[in-house]
Amino acid sequence: MGPVLAGVLQLLALTGALALAHIPLGTYMAKVYSSDKHWRVEKWIYKGIGADPDTQMRWPAYLRGVLAFSAVGVVFLYLLQRLQGILPGSLGFSSIEPAQAFNTAVSFVTNTNWQSYYGEQAMGHVVQTAGLAVQNFVSAAVGIAVAVALVRGFARSRTGELGNFWADMVRGVVRILLPGAFVAAIVLVACGVIQNFSGIHEVGQFMGDSQQWNGGAVASQEAIKEFGTNGGGYFNANSAHPFENPTPFTNLFEIFLMLVIPFSLTRTFGVMVGSVKQGYAILATMATIWVGFVALMMWTEFAHHGPALQAAGGAMEGKEVRFGVGASSIFAVSTTLTSTGAVDSFHSSFTGLGGGITMLGMQLGEIAPGGTGSGLYGMLIMAIIAVFIAGLMVGRTPEYLGKKIGTLEIKFAACYILVTPALVLIFTAAAMALPTPAHSMTNSGAHGFSEILYAYTSGANNNGSAFAGLNADTQWFNTTIGLVMILGRFLPMVFVLALAGSLAEQKPVPVTAGTLRTEKPLFTGLLVGAILVITGLTYFPALALGPLAEGLAS
Repeated sequence: MGPVLAGVLQLLALTGALALAHIPLGTYMAKVYSSDKHWRVEKWIYKGIGADPDTQMRWPAYLRGVLAFSAVGVVFLYLLQRLQGILPGSLGFSSIEPAQAFNTAVSFVTNTNWQSYYGEQAMGHVVQTAGLAVQNFVSAAVGIAVAVALVRGFARSRTGELGNFWADMVRGVVRILLPGAFVAAIVLVACGVIQNFSGIHEVGQFMGDSQQWNGGAVASQEAIKEFGTNGGGYFNANSAHPFENPTPFTNLFEIFLMLVIPFSLTRTFGVMVGSVKQGYAILATMATIWVGFVALMMWTEFAHHGPALQAAGGAMEGKEVRFGVGASSIFAVSTTLTSTGAVDSFHSSFTGLGGGITMLGMQLGEIAPGGTGSGLYGMLIMAIIAVFIAGLMVGRTPEYLGKKIGTLEIKFAACYILVTPALVLIFTAAAMALPTPAHSMTNSGAHGFSEILYAYTSGANNNGSAFAGLNADTQWFNTTIGLVMILGRFLPMVFVLALAGSLAEQKPVPVTAGTLRTEKPLFTGLLVGAILVITGLTYFPALALGPLAEGLAS
C-alpha cells in the first residue's frame, strides 16, 4: 500500500468514526444543557462554591462568572508553580520563575496550552495533575458554556437570560468531559500510553550521555488534552513522543478525540434551536473547510521535487516514521483548525506552503471545527456576518434563526472578528521591529518571520502549537504571548455574550418569502466564501512575507 493511499484510507476511517458519533453525542450534549435536574455530585460542587445553579443570568452576570472563575484559576496555577520546589511529588524540580509561571498559568486557563518549557524537565507530578490537568477540564468546559449561552440567545426570545454559568460549567465537566476522558484514557493505556507516578530513572546511554526519563499520569492527561482541545503535552515532544502516542492507531484515535466534540456541537446547536437542518448547515461548512485543508496539506507534503523526497514518499523531515506523511498531515490540519495545538510532527519542518496551511487554519479563527465551544460560537459569528452580506446584496434587513441582525449585533460581530487579527499583527510587528525578540529566531528571512507570526497567531487564537524554531522562553515572549492569550480568549467572549444577550431580548421574526434560507447549501457556500475572503484580506500581506514567500521560492 502506497503512502498516499494509506493517508486517504485513514482520512476516510476518521470521517466515518466522526459521523457515527455525531448524532448520539450531539443530542446528548443538548440534553445536558437543557435539563433542569442536578446530579447529586453537582449539588455538592454548587454547595462548595456557594453557587445557586437555578438562578438565570443575563449576559453581564454570565460574563462576570467566566472572568472570576478564570482569574482564580490563573492565580491558583501561578502559585502552584511558584511553590513547586517545596511541594511533594516535585521530582526534585525547582519552582518555576515568575515570567514562565505567568505564561503557563494563563496558557492553561485560556485553553491555549502554549508551553515554553520542557515538560519532563520542569513540572512535577503535583503541578501536572492538580494544576495543568484540572485546567484542561475546566477551561474546555468554560468554552462550551459560552457557546451554549450564544445558542440560548438564538433559541430564547423576549428575555435577556442566558442560563447559569456555574451550572453550565459544572455539567460540562461532570457529564461530558470526565466520562469521555475516562474512557479515552483506558483506550490509550491499553494501546501503550504510560500511566504511573514513577520518579526519574535512567534508561540507557546515548553518545556518552545518560538518558533519563520520568513517568507520569500521561494517558489521563493525554485523553483530556485531545478531548478538550487543550494540547499541552506531558513531554516536550508532545504527541510525537512514544509515551504519549505510540502507534498509528493511537495517533488516529487522538485526532478523533480532538474533533469529536467540536463537530458534534453543531448537532447540539441544531437541537437546541429547534432545527437540526441549521446544525447540518454549520456542520457542512466546517467539514468542507477541514477536508479541503487536509487535501491541500497532503498535496503540499507529498508532491515534492528531488529523488530523496520522492523515495521517502514525501517530506519526512520532522515527521515520525511510524505515522508517515498522510497521518501527520491530518493531525497538523486538525490541531490547527481546532484550538488543540498538540503536534505529532514539527510544523517548522513542513514545506513552506504546508507551514502556511497550519498558520492559515488558526487565522481562520479555528472554526472548522474549532475548539470545544469556541469553534461553534466563532462559526455562528461568521454566519451572522454572512447573513449581513447577503442582506446587503438584496437590500433587506438580515435575519438569522428568526432574529434580526441590526446595527448593535453587527458591531459585536465585527469587534469579535477584528480583535484576534489586531493582536496577531500588532505584536508580530513589534517583535520584528525591536532588536531583542529577533534574537530568539533560529532562522532568518521568510522562515524566521514565520516563526514569530506563528507564535502570536497561536497565542491569540488560543491554539498553543509552536513552529518549533523559536526560543520563546524569554522575558519578552513569556510576557507578551501571555498577554495575547488573555486578550485573545476573553475579549471575544465579551462580544459573544453581549451578542447573545441582545439576541435573547428580541422577539422572533416570522419567516417570509424574502427570508434567506440558512439551512440550504447556497448559504453554506456563502459562509465558506465569507470566511476565506475575510481571513485572506486580513492576513494575506503577512502570509506573503512568510510562508508564501518561502513556498514560492522553494
